[in-house]
Order: sequence, then C-alpha cells, then structure tokens
Amino acid sequence: MAHEQAHEQAHEQAYEHITVPAVGERITVREGRLAVPDNPILMWIEGDGIGPDIMTASKRIWDAAAQKVYGGQRKVAWMEVYAGDKAAGLYDGNYFPDETLDALRDFYVGIKGPLTTPVGGGFRSLNVALRQELDLYACVRPVKWYPGIPSPLRHPELVDVVIYRENTEDVYGGIEYKAGSPEAEKVQRFLVEEMGAAMVPHSGIGIKPMSEFGSKRLIRKAIDYALSSGRKSVTLVHKGNIQKYTEGAFMQWGYELARQEYAGVIVTEEQLYDQYRGQLPEGKLLIKDRIADIMFQQMLLRPAEYDVIATPNLNGDYLSDAVAAEVGGVGIAPGANFADYVALFEATHGTAPKYANQDKVNPGSLLLSGVMMFDYIGWGEAADAIESAYTRTVEDKIVTYDFARQMDEAHEVKTSDFASAVIERL
Repeated sequence: MAHEQAHEQAHEQAYEHITVPAVGERITVREGRLAVPDNPILMWIEGDGIGPDIMTASKRIWDAAAQKVYGGQRKVAWMEVYAGDKAAGLYDGNYFPDETLDALRDFYVGIKGPLTTPVGGGFRSLNVALRQELDLYACVRPVKWYPGIPSPLRHPELVDVVIYRENTEDVYGGIEYKAGSPEAEKVQRFLVEEMGAAMVPHSGIGIKPMSEFGSKRLIRKAIDYALSSGRKSVTLVHKGNIQKYTEGAFMQWGYELARQEYAGVIVTEEQLYDQYRGQLPEGKLLIKDRIADIMFQQMLLRPAEYDVIATPNLNGDYLSDAVAAEVGGVGIAPGANFADYVALFEATHGTAPKYANQDKVNPGSLLLSGVMMFDYIGWGEAADAIESAYTRTVEDKIVTYDFARQMDEAHEVKTSDFASAVIERL
C-alpha cells in the first residue's frame, strides 16, 4: 500500500524533454493490481539503428488494432521517453537520463526499440542498466512458431514455451575484476590464503551471487503465470550438478516455494510417477527441473514436453535465444522485463546499424512485444487481432527480406509496407 500511496501522492513532475500527453490518463496501481484507463499513457523509446523504422511500423499497427477492435472506446496516449543515441543528443551526451527512469517508475508500462551501448568508459549495457535501476527482475520471452515462418526444425509447431529468466543476479550482478588489477589480486589473495581456494595466479575474477529472495520472486512469477494461463508445467533449469550453492540452490528454492505457497495445486515429477502413474491430474501444475546442458537437447528433441521455464540469468540468456532460433530467430522474438508492476517491453535483437533508415528490416520482434504489452494491460482482444493479422500476412508470404530469402515464391516488402499489409488483415 505504501508503494501505491507514494505514487498517488506524487504530483506530475515537470520533465525537461519528456512531454506528458494532455489527453491520456496515467496507469495506477490499486489493491496490488494495475488499474488501466481506456486512454492509458504508454511510454515508448524509439531505439537506435533500425529502431525508428521498426517503431514507426509497429506503432501504426498497434494503433490500428486498438481502433479496429475498440472503435475509439480505447486508445493509447503515447509518451516518448529517451535513452541511447537520441537521449545523448538531447541531454548533453547522457545516454540514460534520470528523467527517463523517473517516467518509467511513474507511468509503469513502456516499450523500447534496440539500444546501442556506447563503447569504452566503463559504461555497462544500457539494457542491463535499465534492468538494475528499475529492478526489472523477470525477463520474459514467449517462444512459439507462426505458420509459414522458415524454421530449421521439422516440427517447429511443437515449440510453445515461455521463458522466465532472472534478470538482476548471477554473473549479470556485475561483480567482476580485471586480471592483474589490484582488486582482482586482493580478492584472489583472500580466496587462496583465507578460504583455501586453488586458482591460477593473476586470474580475472567474476562473482556469481544468487539469493533465495531473487530466485523465489522470479519462480513465483513463473508459477503465477503458468496457473493464470492454463499452462501444464514449470521447469526449473539450472547447473546444480556443478554449482551446488548457486544454481543448485535456485532449484531447491524453487521446489521449496512451490510446496509452501502452492501446496494444493502443484505436483512434482517424483509425485507424478509415484502417486499418479505419470498422468497429471486435471487442474494441477507440474513442477520439474532439468540440468541446463540437457535442456538445450530436450528443446530440440522433445520440445512439446516443456511449457513454462524458470531459469537463472546466464542460462536464460543462452536458452531464450537458442529456442527462438528454432522458430525463426530473434528477429521475431518478443520479450519484456518486469518488476512487480513496472514493465518494459522490448525488441530482443540488436540495433543492426548497417540497415538503419533503409525501411528494410523485420519489425516482428518489436511488434509481438507490443502484443505482450496489450495483454499485460488487459487489452487481450487487440493483442489477439494483431497476432492473427501478423500470422495471415506471413502465411500470404508477404515478408521482409530476412524471411523472403528463405521462402519459395515470397513477396518481399519494405518494413512500412509489411505494416500496411498487417493493418489490411486486421
């Protein structure tokens, strides 16, 4: 409640470069849930490189879908906020201005194009910085195949998973020391002399913190999603056979959470075979775990057996891109980063600067991230309409160059023309 009251009492602050739309209303939090008006203010960060091309195309489709489905009863009030190159131009070289953070905290829901991280100067990834500053602890990547999209699998239709990746801990905690630096030497001395560790002298050192708190809140979000969306299983993916007190603990904390907080609705894999002869009872959710390296093989050979996946940060980074490749690549992979209420949806690929301003690239990743965003604010009808129109467009072989070169008899179009084709099919 304190969190909610603090936001309600916060007066609309004056921003330096951000203009709050006069017509829209702010999304708020009421009794632990988002309260979304019919004209919500949603934030957008254009992105660098191909960002302007794909954001322009995607916004046209999002707005057209809302108009088509709700007939003017619901409409997005877009508010541009700034990060990356565009921010640097406005804020004297600052790629990550404070007022962008303030706006994201105050308005809760936004979507961003890909961002460049400036090279050198100890500046960590903008995406990582956003996740850390806003405590966006869950990176969520739904991966499924759309008919007609080129795939290396014989049966890509069997892939339909949602990956919940912990976003703030693990090696992404950023505790790292350069080989030969005074800090690395100091840490190494402590580990060797005080703790009895064996280590090659003058090593670079990275530290991998994983907490019960961080692990459980991520796994809780995954289980809640699985239950609310009628999914059948949650798989904890870990490397606990080697890293027993970090990755192994992640798995143990996951089972502990499931037994304590979801006792009436979960079944473990052990129980499934001991008590239920391998048949999951109606209305129950299966909790299981897999070693990370085996999981990559399983997603190729037996993808239909997996549904919702919960994983620590680094495993999830690899796994989400690898599984996306099975259904067409990160060019169409949607994604989002969630805190308890704040949600930042994103294109999951890079800025592809060599294609910038050519009206050429596939907007699918950003477009489908917008579908996730509409679902999040309760506009499921608009989300479904976009997904359906997108599917029909691809089935009609109207695609951008990346898919056209992999398809027979494709009709290759520009980014803007692809958007028009999707809008025609709404």
